[in-house]
Amino acid sequence: MTKTRNWFALLPLLTMSACSTVQFYTQAISGQTEIWRKSRPNAAVLADPSVAERVKQRLKLIEELRTFAASDLHLPAKSFGKYCDLKRPYVVWVVHAAPEFSTESKKWWYPLVGSLKYRGFFNEKDARQEMEKLKKKGYDVFTGGVEAYSTLGYLADPVLNTILHRSDAELAELIFHELTHAKVFISGDTDFNEAFATANAEDGVRRWLRSKGDLRGLREFEANLKKNREVVRLMLNTRDKLKATYAGIYPSVEVERQAKQRVFEGMLREGLAISPHARINIQHLPKTWNNARINTVATYYTMVPGFERLLKEKGGELEAFHDEVASMRKLNNEQRMKILGTPSTHD
Repeated sequence: MTKTRNWFALLPLLTMSACSTVQFYTQAISGQTEIWRKSRPNAAVLADPSVAERVKQRLKLIEELRTFAASDLHLPAKSFGKYCDLKRPYVVWVVHAAPEFSTESKKWWYPLVGSLKYRGFFNEKDARQEMEKLKKKGYDVFTGGVEAYSTLGYLADPVLNTILHRSDAELAELIFHELTHAKVFISGDTDFNEAFATANAEDGVRRWLRSKGDLRGLREFEANLKKNREVVRLMLNTRDKLKATYAGIYPSVEVERQAKQRVFEGMLREGLAISPHARINIQHLPKTWNNARINTVATYYTMVPGFERLLKEKGGELEAFHDEVASMRKLNNEQRMKILGTPSTHD
C-alpha cells in the first residue's frame, strides 16, 4: 500500500539459523537499536531550547492523544513517551508479494506473532533486494516506505520524526491505530489485526474531536473518510474482478496477462473520477499496481465494516467491544472472516 499506513511489527529476536533469516533479524536488531539509542523522553525534548517549535507542538499534541487514549479509549498508552529523530522520511520499507495470477498474499513466519503478509527492512536497499529476489521467482511485488510501526506492546515505541508532518486528525488516527495493536493482536491474522486497528482508530478520532468540541474538524475527517472509502471500494471491487479473471481458462499465459491488465486499466478509468486528494493514490495505475499492492488495501479494509457493525451492536461501549474482539482469539482465521468479512459492502 502507500506510505500513509504503518504496518511493520518488529521482532528483535534472532531465533533461526538460515543465512538469509540471520541477515534479516540482524538488520532488524540493528534498526531497533538505532531507535533506542536516538530516543529521548518527550519531557526532555520539550525542555530542549535547540529543538524546533514545530516538533514541540506536535509532541504536546501526542501527549494529549496518549492521555485521551488511556482515559477515554481504554487503550494501553505506554508507547509514544519518547521522541526519536531518525533524520529520514521512513522508518522501515515493507515488501508485499503475491503470485502473478492470484490475490493470495505471500506470508512470512515470525516468532511470537506467527505468519504476516509482509517483510520489513530498516534499509531501503535491503527491501529492494528482497523485492528483486521475489520478482525473479515470478511474484507480483510491491514495496513502500512506512512512517511508523508497532512492536505490539512488547516494547514502548517512541514518536518518530517521520510522522510529525501529519494533520492533527491523521496523527491521532495513527497513534490510536498503533495503540490498538497493543490492546488486541491475534497471531497469524494480518487482515483481522489491521482492520480492527483501522476501525478502532477511526472511531477514536471521532470521539477525540467531539471531546474537544471540534465539529469542523470532525466534518473534515468524515469527508476525508468518505472519499477514501470510495477509493477503497473501487480497489476491493477490482480485487474481486481479478479473482474472477484468474479463475478463467486461457490459451496462454500472455492472454491471461492481457486479461489482468484490462482489469487494472478499468480500475484506472473509474479512479479518474475520484478526487486525487483521496489518501490512497491511484494516479499511477496500471503501471505500479499489481496483486501485491492491491492486497494491502484488502488487508486494512475488508473487515472494517464488520468491526464497525460489532461496535454498534455493543452500543458504542468500547470495553465491551474490545472484549468481544479479544474473545475471537479462540477462532481460526476463516471463522473470524466469516463473522467480520463483508464482501457485499463494496459491491
